[in-house]
Amino acid sequence: MGPTLDTDTAQRLRAVFGRLARALRPTDAAQGADLTPTRVAVLLSTVHQGPVRLAQVAEQEGLNPTLLSRTVANLSEAGLLTRTPDPTDRRSAWLEPTDQGRELARAILEQRTHAVEAALDSLPAADRSVIESALPALERLAQRLKEQRP
Repeated sequence: MGPTLDTDTAQRLRAVFGRLARALRPTDAAQGADLTPTRVAVLLSTVHQGPVRLAQVAEQEGLNPTLLSRTVANLSEAGLLTRTPDPTDRRSAWLEPTDQGRELARAILEQRTHAVEAALDSLPAADRSVIESALPALERLAQRLKEQRP
């Protein structure tokens, strides 16, 4: 494989990941709660890691402090997250999902999973088998990309 093929493969893979992410982003649960993609990302991140420091969510989601502050305020007002000052560092805060936030996150993830299941079911068995076989390599790729982030 020469450099052109590697670049083409990398570009195709990046494009597929982007299309998959965009296709899975909208869910009835998120739209019903009037959540933007950024709000969904912050909610899911907090549910997955919570309680979690505000700065850690900002870093993980690549959000600037102003946008994150507005997003957290919106999620808090909606009763999905709580923001608590860190008792040992007044410049820092902790985020934790509420029960309502956990339930909404569960619904969003369930709807995304069902969408993937339905799409996979519509593919030929050979395609499903190839995708399943590729999962360990894709998981390693995701880990490498995470490790390369500055």
